[in-house]
Amino acid sequence: MAEGSRLRPLTALRRFPRTGRGRWFGLAIDVLAPFLALGTRYRVTGAHHIPREGGVLVASNHLSYADPVMITAACLMGGRVPRFFAKSGLWKVPVVRNVMTSGRHIAVNRGKASALESFRDTVSAVREGDCVVVFPEGTFSDRDDEWPMKAKTGLARVALTTGAPVVPLACWGSHHVLPVGARLPRVFPRRRVELLAGPPVDLSDLVSERPTATQQREATQRIMAAVTSLLAEVRGEDPPPDLVKA
Repeated sequence: MAEGSRLRPLTALRRFPRTGRGRWFGLAIDVLAPFLALGTRYRVTGAHHIPREGGVLVASNHLSYADPVMITAACLMGGRVPRFFAKSGLWKVPVVRNVMTSGRHIAVNRGKASALESFRDTVSAVREGDCVVVFPEGTFSDRDDEWPMKAKTGLARVALTTGAPVVPLACWGSHHVLPVGARLPRVFPRRRVELLAGPPVDLSDLVSERPTATQQREATQRIMAAVTSLLAEVRGEDPPPDLVKA
């Protein structure tokens, strides 16, 4: 694995991009970055794969409510302020809704009409040059072995419609800091959190203004294969046979 970047509280805050954050999202970053640096053994490798400008999609596995914090720091280390494709329920939570609105994050709504609106919002964000983070699985992995579960095709549809690069990202260790169901993070002893980004997934042969279901499934498979491969590298393990065959 290539040499990674470690997050240091003061230097990180000085180097993070400051424009385009929004007031409340920017405040959340400034508050949480030092905590992340001091409370974990945090490392990012491959942030240079995230383009410094232009629309881009970042696809990550999902294991914990702490993932957005970890991934935000990784994107900032790559020079980008991320927007998240997130469940609409977050806009109903006090304080959190201010952060979500301020950061111009994109609400995922249920229902056919609402899902179409979310898709259009994401396409517009990418075409406007934003960095949008998507969890293709849609929620936390329900696998006991903590490998990615079957992904939805929404990310692939946006990628194929816009032609924007998709940067795969593996996030590991966040679930040890904040397990699903836990109310408070676990910072003693400091847990290792490691993120590894890879080069954009090649989807050039599938790009279309109206991608078919077959094209979307193929793109989804390639994206998740890339994420799984990176996760295997971070974990130092081979993925289970069912994922290799998928």
